[in-house]
Amino acid sequence: MDFQLSDDQRALRSGMRDLLDAVFDRDRLRAAVERGGSLDRSLWRELGAAGFFALRLPEEAGGVGLGLPDAVLLFEEAGRALLPGPLVATHLAAGLVKGAAEGEAVVTAVDGGLPVAHLAEADAVLVGADALVGEPLRALVAAARPVRSVDPLTPLHRTGADTGAAGARAVSGPAGARAVTERTTAHAERIRFEGVLLVAAEQLGSAARTTETAVEHAEGREQFGSPIGSFQAVKHLCADMLARTEPARAAVYAAAVTGDPVEIAAAKLLADEAAVRNARDCLQIHGGMGFTWEADVHLHLKRAWLRAAARLPGAAAEELLAAGLGAARPRSGRSAAFGGGSPQAGGGG
Repeated sequence: MDFQLSDDQRALRSGMRDLLDAVFDRDRLRAAVERGGSLDRSLWRELGAAGFFALRLPEEAGGVGLGLPDAVLLFEEAGRALLPGPLVATHLAAGLVKGAAEGEAVVTAVDGGLPVAHLAEADAVLVGADALVGEPLRALVAAARPVRSVDPLTPLHRTGADTGAAGARAVSGPAGARAVTERTTAHAERIRFEGVLLVAAEQLGSAARTTETAVEHAEGREQFGSPIGSFQAVKHLCADMLARTEPARAAVYAAAVTGDPVEIAAAKLLADEAAVRNARDCLQIHGGMGFTWEADVHLHLKRAWLRAAARLPGAAAEELLAAGLGAARPRSGRSAAFGGGSPQAGGGG
C-alpha cells in the first residue's frame, strides 16, 4: 500500500500551513494564551472560509468533497500550529449543525464523563450523532462548572449529568425501531472513531513540530564552543523523537485509509506517545529556558497531555487493541486514498 502523498494532497497540506502561518502566527498564539483560551470568532470564520470544516461534505452540500485521509492532513497542520478550539467537533458537525461548515458556529462535544472543552462559547454540543442546541444546550451550560485545565488554551467544564447517556440509550420496540436504533448507534460509533483519528492527527502534528523545534535549537545553541547538537546525548534525543514520529505518521495515515476502529486505536496510542514524549524531550533539549512561560515548548506538552486523556485515552485504546488482536476485520477504506485516485467524499459528521 502506497502512503506517499499525491500532488494534490501535498498542495492541500502546504496551503493549510501557509494559511495558519498567516492567520495564527506566534503573536496570535500568545494573544490567545493571554485571553485564557477564549476563541477568536474571526479566526474560526477564516477556517470555515478555507474549507477546514466542510472538507468532507459533498460538493452538492456546499463542501469540498474530499475524504478522511485529506482531513487528517489538515488536522496534522492544526496540531503543528497549536491551533486552539474544538476543531474536531466542529468538523464532525458540518452538515448537522447550521453554520458549522462555514465557521459561523462553534461546536464542542461530550466525551463520556470527561470535561467538555470550550463549553461556555459553544453554539452546539455533539452527543453521539446528535447535537444539543437551544434550550437543552442552555440547560447543560447552566448546570456545568468550570474545572482547572492544564492547557491555558483549552478551558474546560464538567457537566453535572451523563449527557452521553441520552444519545446512547437503547430504544425498545418493534423490529423496525430496533433497526433504526442500530443504524443510529453505528453512525455514532463511526463519528466517534473519526474524531479519535483526527485527534491523533493533531498529536502527530505536535510531535513533528517539537522534533523540528528541538533540532533547530540544538543546531543553534552552543556550549563549550560547539553546538549542543554535536553532543551524542542530544543526538540520541533528537533521533528518538524522529523514531517516534514516523511510525505514528504511518499508523495515522493507514488508519485514515482503512477506517478500522482497532487501527485507529493503535494510531491514537502511537500518536499520543509521540506527542507527549517528544514535547518532554524537546523541553529537555531547551534546558532551563524550556520551562519558562515565554517558551512555547510547554504549550505543546500541556496540549499533548490533554489530547492524550480525551477521545479514547490510553487504557481504553489498549483494551480495544488487545480485544482486536487476531480477529479478522473487514477493511472499509480504499488503498487509493493516499497517493493515487480520488477518495470517496465523506460526510461532515
